[in-house]
Amino acid sequence: MSELRETRLEKSRALEAIGQSPYALNYRPSHQTAELQQAYADLPAGEERDVSVAVAGRVMTRRVMGKLAFFTLADASGSIQLFIEKATLSAAMADEDPEAFAHLTGLVDAGDWIGVTGSLRRTDRGELSVKVRGWRMLSKALQPLPDKWHGLADVEKRYRQRYLDCIVSPQTRDTFRRRARLVSAMRRWLDARGFLEIETPVLQAEAGGAEARPFITHHNTLDLPLYLRIATELHLKRLVVGGFERVYELGRIFRNEGISTRHNPEFTSVEVYQAFADYHDMMDLTEALLAEVSREVCGGTTLTYQGVEVDLTPPWRRVTMHELVLEATGLDFERFSDRDAAAAAMRERGLETPDTADSVGRLLNEAFEQRVEAQLVQPTFVMDYPVEISPLARRHRSRPGLVERFELFIVGRETANAFSELIDPLDQRQRLEAQQERRQAGDLEANSVDEDFLQALEVGMPPTGGLGIGIDRLAMLLTDSPSIRDVIAFPLLRPAGTRESESG
Repeated sequence: MSELRETRLEKSRALEAIGQSPYALNYRPSHQTAELQQAYADLPAGEERDVSVAVAGRVMTRRVMGKLAFFTLADASGSIQLFIEKATLSAAMADEDPEAFAHLTGLVDAGDWIGVTGSLRRTDRGELSVKVRGWRMLSKALQPLPDKWHGLADVEKRYRQRYLDCIVSPQTRDTFRRRARLVSAMRRWLDARGFLEIETPVLQAEAGGAEARPFITHHNTLDLPLYLRIATELHLKRLVVGGFERVYELGRIFRNEGISTRHNPEFTSVEVYQAFADYHDMMDLTEALLAEVSREVCGGTTLTYQGVEVDLTPPWRRVTMHELVLEATGLDFERFSDRDAAAAAMRERGLETPDTADSVGRLLNEAFEQRVEAQLVQPTFVMDYPVEISPLARRHRSRPGLVERFELFIVGRETANAFSELIDPLDQRQRLEAQQERRQAGDLEANSVDEDFLQALEVGMPPTGGLGIGIDRLAMLLTDSPSIRDVIAFPLLRPAGTRESESG
């Protein structure tokens, strides 16, 4: 590798010697390669078109055959062949560089960025090409590209050196284009319906809005411990208290948790709050929003994920957690009033009953996670969660011990989470105090009491529906990506030289 780098450095010095800077200030392409491919799709083989074009991009391949050379030039839109004929190039650049052909073929390597001018020709083999009449070095690459046939076989290297992955993998570039369209489509849909995006703090005095372990930092000037936010929920709810009836934020969230195929400590979510709505309204909103995003990104509401067809056409199945667990295990948790009796019944059916599941409601959730969650392939709204695991959701209007909450599952993964929001400040205080007791007992994912948020609730919050959607998991689904790292441009990794594994 060092010999190759030294050879390229010598070529860089040679470029300077002939008056070509190896690192140009600018260039003005007249077209992108995809534009030319489309505009001249009907140019017959063997014919030329006397038009003047300028294109710029990275040299991906090169073949030199005596007085003729063929390069492949790639830009953000696609690629085009460069037809480099010594006689034509030398005549066109006779005054500027009589040895232009030798310099272009001898000093330009695969990986270099160049700009070329010329006319258009379709070769006898049918390849649309720029017949080069002038060229300029834009940026000399000192490191070679990965092998064009094998690309980046090392998965970890793909994530660690994403720039190389993007260069050699059109699929990777397409994934991030689709993710960008997903985010844009979501914002457009919400904006068109009167939702206002307002940014909330990343640094917070209290980490709340989810059960998750936060990252801790410190503000030196204020001598103040702070947390990176684990959710945008509590600040967006303050805005609803303040009179914003439809509000959302699409942004980064930070949770100090493990890494797996579906978890990254830094991820993106959107949270949406609508005054005068409940969780039924949020189901309607979620169906309509995700169906529209799917149409924008995938061209329709039916897609294939890892070989399995998924239909996002509304309406989606709506079913309670109790019903799903009863179907999967035969256990009717509504008949249990005692934790030990429920645990014994679970063990009889081979289910685990961890000590942290210290109530019937928590055991119900355990049974759901162990036997049901992975089986929910088609979009399914799982409704009516235990109050113990839902400290920010409103108590169910007709079912004691439960809250008005749903989670959306697609291909066995939680994709969205929503509530009829808890707006009773006294009930909210009791729930947060119970969470804080768990935290003091060692549960690092439990919430603490946020006095400022409680004070905001006491000012008065209207009935509200709230929704959170994981952008990364949705991007996985819409781009057919098996790992969350495939849809995050720069995922968190261990230091180079150590190995890590994914699970889950």
